[in-house]
Amino acid sequence: MERFAVIGLGRFGTRLAEQLTKAGAEVIAIDSNRELIEAVRDRVGLAVCLDSTDEQALRTQGIDKVDVAIVGIGADFEANALTTVTLKQLGVPRVISRATTRIRGQILERIGADDIANPESESADRWSNRLVAPAIIQQVELAEGYTLTQIAAPKHFFNKTLEQLAVRKKYRVNVVAIRRTVEEVDDQGQTRTRQFMISVPMPDSVIKPADVLLLIGSDEAMTAIASE
Repeated sequence: MERFAVIGLGRFGTRLAEQLTKAGAEVIAIDSNRELIEAVRDRVGLAVCLDSTDEQALRTQGIDKVDVAIVGIGADFEANALTTVTLKQLGVPRVISRATTRIRGQILERIGADDIANPESESADRWSNRLVAPAIIQQVELAEGYTLTQIAAPKHFFNKTLEQLAVRKKYRVNVVAIRRTVEEVDDQGQTRTRQFMISVPMPDSVIKPADVLLLIGSDEAMTAIASE
């Protein structure tokens, strides 16, 4: 499991830090407000009060060793931007920065953010699922806690039928379609890649490497499948 730093413990950051911790990830929660740190201290692995624009302070807490850092600072865009730059200078492989507008998102990307989070359109729970289960490609919320999800078929699904996998019984999700990629040789001997949909998978449908599954079910179920 990857190590995460969540910087900025507003509503979005706090929820994200808690959900990542519940998923079994190692989380360092950071904010300059001591009251916010005290409020979350018992619900994450480590909670630290510090200035996130201070490179040495971050290094002292091992932030240069995390795999992913999420900058959840919302009210102070300058602090958000400076923190993003500092994290990239520290060598953090992936930095996700919060932006409330498209323009701010573009600025953050130009100064080094690897991805942009918009809490106004994407929930902390959804980001938690995406971070702990990178096999999830895309999700569309159908109702609270339930999604239509595209997920790369896990390796232990390969060359097995849906009946053998018993996905519905084991995970309580429905496989509604399979997107398959195949390579074909045309009349000129050129190899080309083609995609097609198996829109009504049957119990004897076999899952192949590189298949993408379209599933309906709970967020928890999607994370369980993608994390195995």
